[in-house]
Amino acid sequence: MVGKQGRVTGKIGPGLVGEVMISIRGGVEAFYAHPSVTDEEIPVGAIVIVVDYFPPRTVYVAKALI
Repeated sequence: MVGKQGRVTGKIGPGLVGEVMISIRGGVEAFYAHPSVTDEEIPVGAIVIVVDYFPPRTVYVAKALI
């Protein structure tokens, strides 16, 4: 999971549990998302990179540099 790209479908920010869609196992699945940088806000539609993964459905993400 670490290093995979995803798209934000629920705003990610301090005090919020956001949502990202990530391509995995031949499909696209939703994961609960938190910012890897404290106090960072990531809007819906942004592309992110998975920095850390906690099974089964939680990821920490950072904005992708595209």
